[in-house]
Formats: sequence, C-alpha cells, structure tokens
Amino acid sequence: MSDEHGQSMNKQIAVYCRVSSKTQDTASQKPDLERWINAFAPNAPVKWYEDQFSGRTMDRPGWSRLMQDIDAGRIDRIVVWRLDRLGRTARGLTALFDELPRRGIGLVSVKDGLDFDTAAGRLMANVLASVAQYETEIRAERVRAGQQKARKRGKTWGGSEPGRLLFLSSDQVETILHLHDQGKPKAAIARACGVSRPTVYRILCQNDAP
Repeated sequence: MSDEHGQSMNKQIAVYCRVSSKTQDTASQKPDLERWINAFAPNAPVKWYEDQFSGRTMDRPGWSRLMQDIDAGRIDRIVVWRLDRLGRTARGLTALFDELPRRGIGLVSVKDGLDFDTAAGRLMANVLASVAQYETEIRAERVRAGQQKARKRGKTWGGSEPGRLLFLSSDQVETILHLHDQGKPKAAIARACGVSRPTVYRILCQNDAP
C-alpha cells in the first residue's frame, strides 16, 4: 500500500546528513530536510542517519547503518540535503545510483531538486556525481599549484633544512586533506604523512585559498 507520493506505508524514509569533520555539525541541513518531510511525507515514518566523516569513502558509520536497514527491507526512500552529502567520488556514487533502483529505493536531493523517480533525475544525479569528484580533484590541484608558486619564489616549508624545498606527492596532499576532513589533529596528520606540522598547516591554508 502506498500514499499519494508513492511512499510505502510499512517502510521508513531515511534522511541522511553528513559533514566532513567533527568540527562541523549538520544543523544547517536539517531545516530544509524537515520542510521537505512536512510537505511531501508528513505521515510517513522517518529515521535520521548522520555522519561526521569524509565524503571520499562510502565506509562511514551512519551510512553503514542505513545500508543495513536497506538490506533488512526497512527503507523505501533516501532523502539528502544535497547530493554531495552522499559522497564525493564518482565511482562510489554511480555504483549507488545503479544499486538503488534495483532495490526499489527512491532518492531525493532537496537542494539539487533531484528525484530518482524520474529519468531526468537519474541523469542529473550522475552528472552531479562527476561534478563532485571534479571539485575534489581541483582542490588537490590548487594545493599543488600553490606549492609550485612557492618553490619559484624560493619559499621553504615543512621544517626542512634551509634552502631545501620539500615536494609533496599528490597522494600525500590527498591524504592530508582526507585526514583533516575526518577531524584528525594536525600532529597526527603530520605523523601519518611523514611531514611536519607547518607543512600540514600550509597545505590546508592553500586549500582554503580562493
């Protein structure tokens, strides 16, 4: 049995919120999500799932609980504030977009105006997934460009010996950004990447630069 919006009356709507680090919260996402629920599914059972975790991986505690409920047949539709809250890799998102229709699970992205029940919505979801990954790659490229400019100006960083320029690989840059998104302390990031804390701060500052 379904209501006028196609919601199965014996299943739940899963509302998923995500921020990248523990220094952030999901409060800014919730008003729009609550307005959608009140407008389109006021009588439907709703379960909220939240993560403070990087979008570069689909292996997150809140998301894992949601997938367990999907496996158990408890979920009818997933509602997110914006598509990039699901993740920021094209591979992970496109795999999800293939899986949800096979399971009969709907998907709504409130801010993107996207509904998986339509062909146009499914097409737009894949486009936005590619954009999300593109933005992630641009962040790393911007950091590397900042490093190159600094080297040309004779800058040094990272606690190296005077006159020695420290080059970070793209993997190191991505790892620094990934661990920062997870809320890891700067000292822990430095140890994990084999660099100094000043290097970590410089990479993060370059990433935040316009």
